[in-house]
Amino acid sequence: MYNNYEVRSNGVDTVNDSNEKYCTCSLNGIMDILGKKWVIFVLNSIGNHGTARFNELYREMKGVSPSTLSTILRELAERNIIGKKIFAEVPPRVEYSLTETGVELRQSIIPLLRWAAKYDTETRPDDCCDDNQYISII
Repeated sequence: MYNNYEVRSNGVDTVNDSNEKYCTCSLNGIMDILGKKWVIFVLNSIGNHGTARFNELYREMKGVSPSTLSTILRELAERNIIGKKIFAEVPPRVEYSLTETGVELRQSIIPLLRWAAKYDTETRPDDCCDDNQYISII
């Protein structure tokens, strides 16, 4: 039972009243996708815009290849994290948006972002962040 950990809502070594326990094995599937370099940036970009088209995402993700971006979008859509709306137009138009699951995932990443911003001593936001790399926390 090495993968069972008690959830502590306040991060302090106290016992949670509900004694909730979650198996960390449930992270395996989502870590397969979140562990990829561009995924969190794609989630952020789509979340910031509400909807985004491929070329908009490609321009924002400086350094990502078109094939990598296509793969990430396909995998996120297959996992119901983003929705893909195809318009019957010439030329074809496709828009991506976060599903309800994607919105929840993006919100769950915010505490990690806060932690990283607090403890990252190598990167300074003023030196590396474009306006589109910020997440608005509401």
